[in-house]
Amino acid sequence: MPTPNIPQKSPIVKEMPPGTYWWCTCGNSKNQPFCDGGHKGTGFTPHKTELTETKTVAWCACKHSKNGPFCDGSHKAL
Repeated sequence: MPTPNIPQKSPIVKEMPPGTYWWCTCGNSKNQPFCDGGHKGTGFTPHKTELTETKTVAWCACKHSKNGPFCDGSHKAL
């Protein structure tokens, strides 16, 4: 698997309403942390995330989290 780009080395924290979100896994999106199609031709695909209630989410922006789209602190080791 190719190595993702790192848009930033800290999470993107947002209050999110319930819904379906497509988290960018490649790091190329101009609409971080969400996919805008910038992965085309890279071997990456976006990660579908369902939120069932409004909550504050710390989206991973370094693209190295072991916890899917959510920050797990991996950025501290980059």
